[in-house]
Amino acid sequence: MKRLATLLAVGCLLFTRTVTTQEPSRGPDGRTHTSVSGVEVPAVPGVPFSAEDTVDWTRTLENGSRVTLHLDAVLARDSNGRIYRERHHFVSAESEDSGPLFEIHMMDPQTRTQLRCSGRTYQCILSDYTPQLFFESTPAGTYEHGNRTLVREYLGTDTIEGIYVAGTRETTTIDAGAVGNERPVVSTREFWYSNELQTNLAVTRIDPVEGKQIIRLSSISRSEPDRHLWDIPIGFSVRDMRRSAGRVR
Repeated sequence: MKRLATLLAVGCLLFTRTVTTQEPSRGPDGRTHTSVSGVEVPAVPGVPFSAEDTVDWTRTLENGSRVTLHLDAVLARDSNGRIYRERHHFVSAESEDSGPLFEIHMMDPQTRTQLRCSGRTYQCILSDYTPQLFFESTPAGTYEHGNRTLVREYLGTDTIEGIYVAGTRETTTIDAGAVGNERPVVSTREFWYSNELQTNLAVTRIDPVEGKQIIRLSSISRSEPDRHLWDIPIGFSVRDMRRSAGRVR
């Protein structure tokens, strides 16, 4: 009986080792992180506003099904040119819930600093910041040894929430073989720009890889935003990563 128990124990051990050796091995794997940038806002002083920055993103998957995602975020600029923007995770377009907040980004052109506050780590990173005071458009034409072409056309004027805007469409074509593509890749972007606010109020991007992204500002207020938007969130710590702080250390 003792011998039988011993044989069974040895058999179980060998079986366990055999199963273990049959398990496939793998190393760590990274993740694919995809995000959509909202309306870019220059740090222009004297033109305050606040708005809801809305993104609707539609992609067609390889099996032909469509995925539509949505997010809403707060965007603001005060009279000093400081910019406040939130970044949220996407939710289904059918969801009534607001996507979780994962980052707050605050930029100050006077101190030339920016804060990125993570909703995951509850930490704000203070770093140097070079203000962008105006947009720089790439001239229309051919680039990259003739492999890329940009065409720009004027779309006329319109109004968004009573604010006058001018429209522009940019069509970019990448020739076949330029980036490993079998066929030419064509993408378009439409901008509706407000000279009053000196920023785009609506942007539409159509790309064969990224799908269709519609970004639009809504609930636009021209009054001074709440100054407490630029306060460090309660419970967050600050880590100073400025170049000047590095020299002091």
